[in-house]
Amino acid sequence: MTSRTLVLGGARSGKSAHAEGLLTDDVVTYVATARRYPDDADWELRIAQHVARRPATWHTVEAPAPHDLTALLTATAATDPPILVDDLATWLAGALDDAGAWEGHGVGEVERECTALVNAVAQTKTRLVLVSAEVGLGVVPSTRSGRLFRDHLGSLNARLAEVCDEVLLVVAGIPLRLREAGGSR
Repeated sequence: MTSRTLVLGGARSGKSAHAEGLLTDDVVTYVATARRYPDDADWELRIAQHVARRPATWHTVEAPAPHDLTALLTATAATDPPILVDDLATWLAGALDDAGAWEGHGVGEVERECTALVNAVAQTKTRLVLVSAEVGLGVVPSTRSGRLFRDHLGSLNARLAEVCDEVLLVVAGIPLRLREAGGSR
């Protein structure tokens, strides 16, 4: 069985639903990386829709701080339930926020967080499915913050793809295999 799968896709591509469908176990640890903004009703509705779609037997862990996710993955045992992380774009946005990188500070801290995450994924002992936005197919963002986010997420996705056994790209709800389990890296 594949131990690590990276599921990439654009906004509203169906990547999260596809990733959820990869796990047929009764018990799954669902790691939600999005930060909650109680004043943003639309964001809370999106989170509620994701929650409603998951089986009741799945356990949700909110890990909005970058080190929360890294620590959780590092502490896994082979007998732990599978883990689904959704999604790494919101995780990275939180890392950029925490480091003050939007204002031009802390880029080195973000790089350290990304390296720690890649290392934790490589060492995770239980079945792992990661969801991330694919950002390399669009135009060059016109803002510094847009380019910063795109560049860091593109780099993070590439580094994670190197340590994952299987990589999928979901386009218009259709999964495309970029690397099959057991395939060359």
